[in-house]
Amino acid sequence: MQKPDFSFENQETGIIAGIDEVGRGPFAGPVVAAAVILNQRNYPEGMKDSKKLSKSRRETLAQEIFEKAQVGIGFASPAEIDEFNILQATFLAMRRAAENLQHQPDFALVDGNRDPKLGIPTRLIVKGDSLSLSIAAASIVAKVTRDQKMCDLAIDFPNYGWERNSGYGTAEHRKGLSLYGVTPQHRRSFAPIRKLLESDKAQC
Repeated sequence: MQKPDFSFENQETGIIAGIDEVGRGPFAGPVVAAAVILNQRNYPEGMKDSKKLSKSRRETLAQEIFEKAQVGIGFASPAEIDEFNILQATFLAMRRAAENLQHQPDFALVDGNRDPKLGIPTRLIVKGDSLSLSIAAASIVAKVTRDQKMCDLAIDFPNYGWERNSGYGTAEHRKGLSLYGVTPQHRRSFAPIRKLLESDKAQC
């Protein structure tokens, strides 16, 4: 199985950032993007697609990435997702992540096949988190950051299991919606939430 490396980074010159996002599918919470500039002489070992790592390993690697690399985080809120649509909100989070880096990159490696229009030269890489170490690092940071954000939101909205399901449409989450309704953190433009709101309106 191929491991991510610096092959794509080494094809470019200047400061290279890897960018990835997490949270396009959940019913609730923000979409989160991370931009990471790695030091090729001092970086955490064992980085790969965040989905292929255990929770504890992701958290350990994320801490090391923050210590050894430049990291920018970008959020797009549920309200922005509803206003712009999930794809455009994802691009917005990516642009914010790049802007929040300490040093602006000369080039970006972005996971996926859609250009977020960062304002700098960009290479799109399908399954980039499995190919580029910079993108893998960004995927780890984005995932850990979003999971923590959903745990924090679960304190204020305790009936949906967000600390366990990260806002995805699990049975627990759907049960919470049926019992307690829609919160300000729900994405009202997403079909399950929109249908629930329409149903409630019809009953009024």
